[in-house]
Amino acid sequence: MPAVDKLLLEEALQDSPQTRSLLSVFEEDAGTLTEYTNQLLQAMQRVYGAQNEMCLATQQLSKQLLAYEKQNFALGKGDEEVISTLHYFSKVVDELNILHTELAKQLADTMVLPIIQFREKDLTEVSTLKDLFGLASNEHDFSMAKYSRLPKRRENEKLKTEVVKEVANARRKQHLSSLQYYCALNALQYRRRIAMMEPMLGYAQGQINFFKKGAEMFSKRTDSFLSSVSNMVQSIQRELDAEADAMRISQQDLLSVNESVYTPDSDVTSPTINRNLIQKAGYLNLRNKTGLVTTTWDRLYFFTQGGNLMCQPRGAVAGGLIQDLDNCSVMAVDCEDRRYCFQITTPTGKPGITLQAESKKEYEEWICAINNISRQIYLTDNPEAVAIKLNQTALQAVTPITSFGKKHESLCPSQKVKNAEMESDKVIPHESSKPDSTQLIAPGTPIQFDIVLPATEFLDQNRGGRRTNPFGESEDSKNDEEDSILQQMFVVRFLGSMAVKSDDTNEVIYEAMRQVLAARAIHNIFRTTESHLMVTSKSLRLIDPQTQVTRTTFELASVTQFAAHQDNKRLIGFVVRVTEPLGEESMSANIFESNTEGEKICYAISLGKEIIEAQKDPEALAQLMMSMPLTNDGKFKLLNDQSEEDGAIPEERGEESEA
Repeated sequence: MPAVDKLLLEEALQDSPQTRSLLSVFEEDAGTLTEYTNQLLQAMQRVYGAQNEMCLATQQLSKQLLAYEKQNFALGKGDEEVISTLHYFSKVVDELNILHTELAKQLADTMVLPIIQFREKDLTEVSTLKDLFGLASNEHDFSMAKYSRLPKRRENEKLKTEVVKEVANARRKQHLSSLQYYCALNALQYRRRIAMMEPMLGYAQGQINFFKKGAEMFSKRTDSFLSSVSNMVQSIQRELDAEADAMRISQQDLLSVNESVYTPDSDVTSPTINRNLIQKAGYLNLRNKTGLVTTTWDRLYFFTQGGNLMCQPRGAVAGGLIQDLDNCSVMAVDCEDRRYCFQITTPTGKPGITLQAESKKEYEEWICAINNISRQIYLTDNPEAVAIKLNQTALQAVTPITSFGKKHESLCPSQKVKNAEMESDKVIPHESSKPDSTQLIAPGTPIQFDIVLPATEFLDQNRGGRRTNPFGESEDSKNDEEDSILQQMFVVRFLGSMAVKSDDTNEVIYEAMRQVLAARAIHNIFRTTESHLMVTSKSLRLIDPQTQVTRTTFELASVTQFAAHQDNKRLIGFVVRVTEPLGEESMSANIFESNTEGEKICYAISLGKEIIEAQKDPEALAQLMMSMPLTNDGKFKLLNDQSEEDGAIPEERGEESEA
């Protein structure tokens, strides 16, 4: 017998559109088979009815033949031969009636009954399992929608546990119903063949027995043929029994899997994430706008094909294009208090679609896969190797802490003298061994990748009762700038900040740089916020370049450590020590990327701290001012024209150029 098409039980849990599409073919076959079986049963019942009618007819015929003798024909002389002949025929008909009765009974048992049992048992079972599968699938979709609506910010552990348990039960129920449904459909492919041949085998055997007893009309060759058909039916039955046992064992193995298979987001703390994917497929929630302020989330099946993101609704034959991923960008977003949301942005910067994954593993793998595809890695000869190499390069691009420690050894003597002059007010303890990273920064310390306060919020919190002008500058801050004898502005981009445990050594800044850059590389965070860093003799101010509004201010006296990256000249960081309302002190490291060399910013900060110390002694201040070049308004001139081109913005022209 040729091979029989089967549904793979291993794909029942994934429930992909491809499996659903193949399932629809089996369901269509089952519907066609049901319709054909009903028509076939009607035809067989008609044959059985005709055979029963033949029995009644022959019985009636025999009675009528015997009744001829009782007819009182006026001209009935000479009918004795006719009557005896009719009596013989009546006996023949009675014998034939017995054969017809046996044939009718045999047709009922071997032809009509099997097809009725096939329709009532097998086809009805498939229909019932189909309904149960549909109910379980709908229940799973409802529980997944409920799980997807779990809040991210105000997370209720009890509610989350209940919803997760509900999802697991619904998924287990759907898995069980789908396995039973698939097994029934697979078995139906065998039972269909038996159901089609077995009734006709019974019909043929009944007719042959009828004719053998009547006239021995069939030859031995027909007997051997029917014997071979009977052997074939028995062989198919044996195959069905073996396949049923195998499916039963496979079903038990699939149902004995780990509970994590049914539980979404089962490993939140340390999921195994593949960051080298160039293809990805799975279910995601798609955000759709239904009005000005209303949205809906649809759970659809997404997959990548080349440089395209495709979407295939359940039941659809093929997927459709949703987004072209070439040269696009992807980033995590906060959307409607939902977890694991990310947004795809077009190459022109226009926001694209917003998607939600069901687990942290899926969330990060989707972001990595889309980022790899956006680089057009799939066009290379060996895209998997290219993806692995790029991701390894991204991690290796973050200089480890040991390289920072070699900074002072690699400096030339002139640079050492220069740094000694620039950081004369800083006391760096010399240690025989470098401190461990855990002594500098606590493991698992969160990293903030954006500026603490937007400009508008900062103004709202600090405005108070002071009058402000239309340009966002308060009079007090303006006076502070005018009173400061040091003003120097640099273009910087904020990379991140994190709490630290120590400010005794510059190593804490190097370790913070390493962790911030590593986190950005791992999580594919490429966007930064550009600001103007104003260094004065009193504070460090971050100014919005568009509105000239101060975003945040660091008192210069609270800056305890500052250093630039030796290898990457544009990286600069400093540690700020502040006193909390309860009297406790906290320290945080802030990391920036500058358009100019970081050493120049360090030099400006160092000079500002020298001015603070010199202001305590008028003679020392006068001597410091005599040793430094000044501008026309009596302020220190730190950078020449060449340095201004590198990214520093002179005070007199900064606002005008940005305006």
